[in-house]
Amino acid sequence: MEISQINNLIELFYKRFCEIKNKDQIFLKWLYNSKEYSWNQVFQSIKNLSEEISNHIQKGDRCLLISENRPEWLISDISIMLSYGITVPAYTTYSERDYEYIINDCKPSLVIVSSVEQYKKIKNILKDKNFIKKIIHFDELNLEESNLLISYKKITDKDFDKKKEFQISLKRKDPACIIYTSGTQGNPKGVILSHGGILNNCEGAIEILKPLIKKDQTRFLTWLPLSHSYEHTVQFVQITVSARVFYAENIEKLIKNMNDCNPEIMTAVPRFYQNLYQKINASFNKAVGIKKVLVQKMLNLGLKKIKKEPLNFIEKIQDNILEKIVRKKIKAQFGGSLKTFVSGGGALDKEVGYFLNAIGLPTLQGYGLTETSPVVSCNPINDIRVETVGPPFKGNEVKIAKDGEILVKGENVMLGYWNNKEETDKVLKNGWLHTGDIGVFENKYLKITDRKKDILITPGGDNISPLKIENELVNSELFEQAIVYGDNKPYLVALLVINDEKKSLEEKNIKQEIEKINKKLSKIENIKKFFIIDEKFSIENGMLTPTLKLKRFKIIQKYKNSFEKLY
Repeated sequence: MEISQINNLIELFYKRFCEIKNKDQIFLKWLYNSKEYSWNQVFQSIKNLSEEISNHIQKGDRCLLISENRPEWLISDISIMLSYGITVPAYTTYSERDYEYIINDCKPSLVIVSSVEQYKKIKNILKDKNFIKKIIHFDELNLEESNLLISYKKITDKDFDKKKEFQISLKRKDPACIIYTSGTQGNPKGVILSHGGILNNCEGAIEILKPLIKKDQTRFLTWLPLSHSYEHTVQFVQITVSARVFYAENIEKLIKNMNDCNPEIMTAVPRFYQNLYQKINASFNKAVGIKKVLVQKMLNLGLKKIKKEPLNFIEKIQDNILEKIVRKKIKAQFGGSLKTFVSGGGALDKEVGYFLNAIGLPTLQGYGLTETSPVVSCNPINDIRVETVGPPFKGNEVKIAKDGEILVKGENVMLGYWNNKEETDKVLKNGWLHTGDIGVFENKYLKITDRKKDILITPGGDNISPLKIENELVNSELFEQAIVYGDNKPYLVALLVINDEKKSLEEKNIKQEIEKINKKLSKIENIKKFFIIDEKFSIENGMLTPTLKLKRFKIIQKYKNSFEKLY
């Protein structure tokens, strides 16, 4: 299938469906309740659901989709597109205020909601919104009836007289979805992504994954919310390669779910890999005797390989033995079949990247933004360079501005921000997207060196990246979360959240750990003072985005007085 010749995402799905020989083979499975959909069931469900949606929307109407990851999510997304609508995914973890903002901003004609819990969040907001024509719900609501409500089951069980055709005249430049940014700096912005932008990303992803894809249903485990641009695009990559897709229950059951379904490929954000690094490293640190010697040898040889340092004859033999007796056991904890992790949605700390690759868990770091559909570049499996984010995808033009900012041009770049020309014009200039990230090219591989907005500037004019220091802090077993503060201040300070297992430690132990970390940093990056809080930053308390990024601006505003008291 030549993706460059495909006009839209509906066509992509239909062509792949027609090529599947056994249409009764399982395509989607939700590990929460073991619900499965074959390719044929997905196809029929899309036809039926689209038939209903077409009765309530016009071409270009927005359709709000609020659901956890499950098979009905993909079915709804494609059904909306087949009805000439534009999908507006929303995180299930949003507050009522977030939903109200998005609903008022995009004015959806249709709302698709998964459960009673999600419906209750938006019920009052939807009152008197005369632009909403229908609300489709996956689970039975058992609430007072409304002529707006209709059950997904009722729709998909129905045998329509008119059979929906999969022929559609959408072009690559037409909008496919509006994905709202996480809102780390304020109100979220609605990023309009085109069919061609997502198709362009699929083409690049297939090039990267080609050595890992087998003919018979490569297994993917999905846990990052489908409402995030990264996983939203990944689902079309999965369609392209005829994958078998498993939807995880939740992040707490992720390791269990990996053992349940034996995934070969899994995408996740840096926070997941950081947690993994902490847990595995803590386990290694407990090793004693011969086990400790083997673990250390395996790590040393693994690091040499990933850094492309040659192994001598003896080391090659040792590495082969350690592959069987150490790395194989590590892989078994994650199902035993994992071919690669793919990291995106933020910068992966190099220490974490080296560690995971060295212990036999290949981890490909990529780079992108919601505004680029979302991937700009990614490391290939046969030439991983840990401290980079890989070469740009085919079709992406990437250049470095005079001030070091990464600029991107190509079909993958957004059409603009919904209803927000002013913000669009700030970042889109002469077709070039100004990313806000600072970077350089090293032998055709892109390397991110900083974030324009998050730089702290000292009174002496030095630029400091708080993220680099925060990564050093949270790589320690002691610290769960950290925020570094000190713009235009004489020195840097930190807010720390202590790991649950280490909360009994005295302050002197914490000071010793910070001194140890300071030795890895330059003098101006040293943390001079800190304070500790008990409450963890979470999605629920509004301090983390749904993809586990810290809402830096919001946290600093909340703890401003505590930071200032340290000076």
